[in-house]
Amino acid sequence: MKKPWFVMASSMVLALAVSACGGGNAGTTEEAPADETPAAETPAEQTADTGELKPEEGAKLLVWESADQKAFIEEVAKAFKEKYGVDVEWSDVGPDKSVAQMITDGPAGVGADVFAAVHDRTGSAVAAGVIMPNDVFEADTKALMSETALSAVTVDGVLYGYPYSVETTAVYYNKDLLPEAPTDWNGVVEFAKTFNKPAENKYAYMWPAGNGYWSFGFFGGYGAYVFGSNGTDPNDIGMNTEAAVEAGKFYQTLNQILPFKTGDITDDVRKSLFEQGKLAMNTSGPWDKESFKSIVPNLGLTTYPTLPNGQPMKPFSGVKAYFVNANSKYPIAARLFAQMASSEEFQKKNYQMTGVLPAAKALAEDPDIKADEFTATFLKQFENSVPMPSIPEMSNYWTTIDPALASIWNDNADPKTALDSMVQQMKDLAATAK
Repeated sequence: MKKPWFVMASSMVLALAVSACGGGNAGTTEEAPADETPAAETPAEQTADTGELKPEEGAKLLVWESADQKAFIEEVAKAFKEKYGVDVEWSDVGPDKSVAQMITDGPAGVGADVFAAVHDRTGSAVAAGVIMPNDVFEADTKALMSETALSAVTVDGVLYGYPYSVETTAVYYNKDLLPEAPTDWNGVVEFAKTFNKPAENKYAYMWPAGNGYWSFGFFGGYGAYVFGSNGTDPNDIGMNTEAAVEAGKFYQTLNQILPFKTGDITDDVRKSLFEQGKLAMNTSGPWDKESFKSIVPNLGLTTYPTLPNGQPMKPFSGVKAYFVNANSKYPIAARLFAQMASSEEFQKKNYQMTGVLPAAKALAEDPDIKADEFTATFLKQFENSVPMPSIPEMSNYWTTIDPALASIWNDNADPKTALDSMVQQMKDLAATAK
């Protein structure tokens, strides 16, 4: 079972100094002299005569995106060439690696003009000065995208990204074992009382309990948060609030229906039990849809169970977006390409070609998309999710949350004590970094 792209990106060290990686089209970008007009002002000057935004004379673009998106980028590039006469080259740099590479390649003049990135690296990219605000198409983007997707690529009130896909997690279940999945945790626990048979390796519900990405839904649902001000205030850590402690207490009770040590709940174990019909409910994301369909013929998907406080769980979510290199030689053409690739038309095409979930809010109501139970469910869960904070201090959460969860789950530690310790460690790490 592969990890979601946004988890892989989040686990990377959020350092701005990384080893330089060669960028494909060295002639595509260059660092602008300090006395030139800022790129953000260029479109108005370029279009003063016609009022229509046009690419720079002789523009050519390099786009970074993952290999599984190559065919889609080529499709956009073909349309872009037909409309604007600009050639577009693709290079295999995935969204989980692009910001780190852009931090060195962008200022050196060898970075892509447009690149895809995971939203939780936006803060690092802004701090490094390697991305332009989404200024010219800001109104269009805000009208098109879901609020959750927009907030994910906004820093200090400034929109930077052009969102094009979203991801979150939900609950797959075997309809032969469970015709309808429970809608709340009381139902899950009651089902487990009759279904669980540890001696036979039979379990009602599994998730990576000791993992701070997969378990955040409990905390989010109780009203806890990692950082205040929608994930932007590193001085306001919300993982040991009264709400967080209540979440920790409930989380701890669930080891009665999942009697494993956190380190033993691996992806391979979960998938194997799911395939054998010994696991009724298994959490994962859209990346596992086809794989799970192949091993569980009568497969269903549902949103997370409602918590005892009556509120829905709020798992972490991720957003992928296109960004424009602040050092691009062709900032107008780059803006135009990012806008086209993230348009409703091409988000629909991307969904049809690769199955990625669109960020455009209208597409959630598209008949073709609504007809797919899995896509519709993930989009429904996404609207009740929390975009992972994108500030650099998020690395301190990843460093401390798993040990805290293991202590609560494996050692029956007092949740308040464990979470207080976690938050203090986060503060200490932040102070050390200053």
